[in-house]
Amino acid sequence: MNQTTNIKKDRLEHDLEQTSRVRRECVGVKVGNVTIGGDAPVVVQSMTNTDTANALATVKQVQQLAAAGSELVRITVNNEDAAKQVGKIRDMLDASGCDVPLVGDFHYIGHKLLTKYPECAQALAKYRINPGNVGFGKRKDSQFGSMIETAIEYDKPVRIGVNWGSLDSALVTKMMDDNAKLPEPRSPEYVTREALITSAIDNALLAENIGLPRDKIVLSCKVSGVQELISVYTELATRCDYALHLGLTEAGMGSKGIVASTAAMGILLQQGIGDTIRVSLTPEPKGDRTKEVVVAQEILQTMGIRSFTPLVTACPGCGRTTSTYFQELAESIQTYVRTQMPIWGETYVGVEDMSLAVMGCVVNGPGESKQANIGISLPGTGEAPIAPVYIDGEKVVTLRGDNIAEEFKSMVNDYVENTYS
Repeated sequence: MNQTTNIKKDRLEHDLEQTSRVRRECVGVKVGNVTIGGDAPVVVQSMTNTDTANALATVKQVQQLAAAGSELVRITVNNEDAAKQVGKIRDMLDASGCDVPLVGDFHYIGHKLLTKYPECAQALAKYRINPGNVGFGKRKDSQFGSMIETAIEYDKPVRIGVNWGSLDSALVTKMMDDNAKLPEPRSPEYVTREALITSAIDNALLAENIGLPRDKIVLSCKVSGVQELISVYTELATRCDYALHLGLTEAGMGSKGIVASTAAMGILLQQGIGDTIRVSLTPEPKGDRTKEVVVAQEILQTMGIRSFTPLVTACPGCGRTTSTYFQELAESIQTYVRTQMPIWGETYVGVEDMSLAVMGCVVNGPGESKQANIGISLPGTGEAPIAPVYIDGEKVVTLRGDNIAEEFKSMVNDYVENTYS
């Protein structure tokens, strides 16, 4: 490993160290083989959209999400047919070598399902409880208490997940009435945000009073708006030391969902808030569910918080790059490294920190290529048909001809083997 590479690795370690120093202090929670909060890195989570009663389809999607890098996968447990299959799903995953922890998502009848199907309660690594619909009236506390007692019995952590769209109506009504009596009432939006925070913390304290240890509790207060999420979590983080799950309830579809999630979570993560994240993208019809995992990883990696896979820098193109060749090569290289990463990750320590550049003309091409661990500067319109390749800041070869893409991939492989072994 040469001096330039050492400098880049030292800088990355320094950046990660700086990030961890400003991270909000909270209690660590063990979820299967994953730790949320404490000194652990921010965890990427996702959720299936299969019918959990269809064990085969659910297992397949869990495997896909785990392979993409999801470190926790949540599944819906909404009825008896689903609850009956959870133990089987866990067994099938274990048999396939997929050890990703499963989180059970419960609404309305979770207390009945966990009591009636102990194999479901045992197979799950964590329970997600929504205090806004765990029960109503006099039954609320007893049904919430039943789920917490089950968690204690099976030594499972719980996420108490409050949602803007299913907030405890009795609590909201009381807080709105109390607010109206004030000499200077606050806005309804402010009161609703306060109700979210109050519900989360009060229910966490109730769980502790029942006997669930603090290191078994994760909180979330999820909303759909970017500014609301920032406001709620900024305040929530100052009022408790529970581990926090971060994400918009419904981020949306396509670029809107990606932008909204990045805008909201980027600001909070920069403040050190957030111990596990999910990007709740609405998939396109028959779309790939794993996209939300990739987006979550890229948010963390582009912010310098965690590294998951080598990232490719590529220029956007302009009138100097009328050929689409560099676009095709950039896409090919990005796909290639993501495909190779599960293999590389088993053998090559630190390969996820590698940077690559695929540039399209002489203006920024050489400079950006020198900044990457390995970069290629392709010829722009009217330029000589040559492509210099730079490794750790030094030009090492100039590629020509029709086989540039494969030659460059071969050089990337050689670099990985020589640098990270």
